[in-house]
Amino acid sequence: MFEVELKFRVDDEAVLRARLDVEDAKSVSENENKDTYFNHPCRDFAASGEALRIRRIDGEPLITYKGPKLPGVVKAREELEWALNPGDAKGELTETLLLRLGFREVATVTKRRETFSVGSTRPMTVTIDRVEGLGVYAEIERVLAETKPDDNAIQNARAEVEALATKLGLSNPEPRSYLRMQLERADASAGG
Repeated sequence: MFEVELKFRVDDEAVLRARLDVEDAKSVSENENKDTYFNHPCRDFAASGEALRIRRIDGEPLITYKGPKLPGVVKAREELEWALNPGDAKGELTETLLLRLGFREVATVTKRRETFSVGSTRPMTVTIDRVEGLGVYAEIERVLAETKPDDNAIQNARAEVEALATKLGLSNPEPRSYLRMQLERADASAGG
């Protein structure tokens, strides 16, 4: 699949929730996500724009690979994800495998995520994330079924994401990942 998404810092969660109500958003789930990120032994994912993580949603592990980001304000890139259970109920075997293959654990990002579906014919996903140590954020995501969609499909998805952001009163997108923000915060704390 291919994800097209945009993230925003939320200054007033009550206003966002009221606008979600106006858009007839449907609550889908609420859970805890613990995302442990790994770096490749031979190339720097921070430089290539890729990501590899084990996500635990209320303890249930998934592995996710995110390809390099395409240029543009609205983030667009390939995403591959699958469950590790059965066989690796906590993700520990996969984590051990990655470490033995030379991958390095970078950090774990913990967030409480509330997910909404917005729209009826081609719904989009809106999440409200309470990220440990970083604050409250909203993400708007359009998922495309193709792993390599054409430029027109990507541009249309980007326009849909931006239009919904406007309706929800979200402005000033946050281009950094939660991982990048957490690492920058840790660097700032260590330096001062």
